[in-house]
Amino acid sequence: MEAGAHLAARLRDVSLSPEAYRRLAIAAAAILVAVVGTGATVRLTGSGLGCEHWPGCTGTVSLPEKGYHSFIEFGNRIFAFFTVLLTLGAWLGTYPAGITGRIRRLALATFVATFLQAPLGAITVHYHLNPYLVLSHFLLSLLALTFGVVVAMEATVLVRGRADAAPAAVRAGAIVAALACAVLVVSGTLATAAGPHSGSVLVRRLWSFQPAVYWHVRATAVFGITFALLLAWLVRSGSRQVRLAFVVLGVLAVQMVIGEVQYRTKLPWWLVLVHVTNAAVLWAAMTAFVTALWRPARPVH
Repeated sequence: MEAGAHLAARLRDVSLSPEAYRRLAIAAAAILVAVVGTGATVRLTGSGLGCEHWPGCTGTVSLPEKGYHSFIEFGNRIFAFFTVLLTLGAWLGTYPAGITGRIRRLALATFVATFLQAPLGAITVHYHLNPYLVLSHFLLSLLALTFGVVVAMEATVLVRGRADAAPAAVRAGAIVAALACAVLVVSGTLATAAGPHSGSVLVRRLWSFQPAVYWHVRATAVFGITFALLLAWLVRSGSRQVRLAFVVLGVLAVQMVIGEVQYRTKLPWWLVLVHVTNAAVLWAAMTAFVTALWRPARPVH
């Protein structure tokens, strides 16, 4: 405890402007999106057991000696290490930036969720890629991403000041759309886990494909109706948040095209990888959109 207090005191002696912290928070959110892609690469190439120990690659060798799968798995671990460092920096950066309260707590939650990926990854390897652990690994990544995006949005409010939030009904609608989007992402993950891609490593399938698609289609309907109503209100009211809404809509359109193409082309692994990575982008954009409706920043003049 004394060491932590001493570190906090030392950090307060360092100066960090709110704008510099905002850029740091955005960088942390961006790398949290990217690490989903590297993790998906491990799963879809069957490289999850490319390194059979953790944190080293084997029991006696810390680095991978040879092998395609070993390099992919270990490369993801290195990338994840820098992700942990950047989210740690976003939390510690609140001290020299003089930021307290909500943002500091969210930044800490982002770091903790990111750090927990390491022991969860070790457990996943130990249990030979148990599908429930693999799914938990992915969902924890999305939780960390959620916190990270909110921190970046809050840092923007800190720099620009806060504008008036949207009406309560609109904010409630945004939550419904976000929940539907969450079901979309999770059911899509279940469909992927039930599909043919664990790569060359044979693992047990999770659940089955048809129930995942069942929920995926219904979540799409709820999201589509709710988001259409939100978009209509934003356009009619002339809200500047309509730009973020169109970003979400654009990313979703790309996701739908990728999903249709991959289904008709028998799920090539590299296209599934693009689909999974774009799902993280979609969730980040949706999180930013909902946060902007609840706690909008003032426009840049």
